[in-house]
Amino acid sequence: MRQVLIYPGGDGYWVAECPSLPGCISQGKTKEEAIRGYIAALEEDNLPVPRERFKTPVLAV
Repeated sequence: MRQVLIYPGGDGYWVAECPSLPGCISQGKTKEEAIRGYIAALEEDNLPVPRERFKTPVLAV
């Protein structure tokens, strides 16, 4: 499980940013879709998937 910052984009999709995956800024219908796409791209390029290291509590207001 990864922590994701997700907010509505201007085109009806969600924008997802994942702090523990450097450069992971993408769009998708869900946050899971955006993260899976990023991880798949890393694996296709034979790059390691960074470990989750984000330990700050998240507060949604």
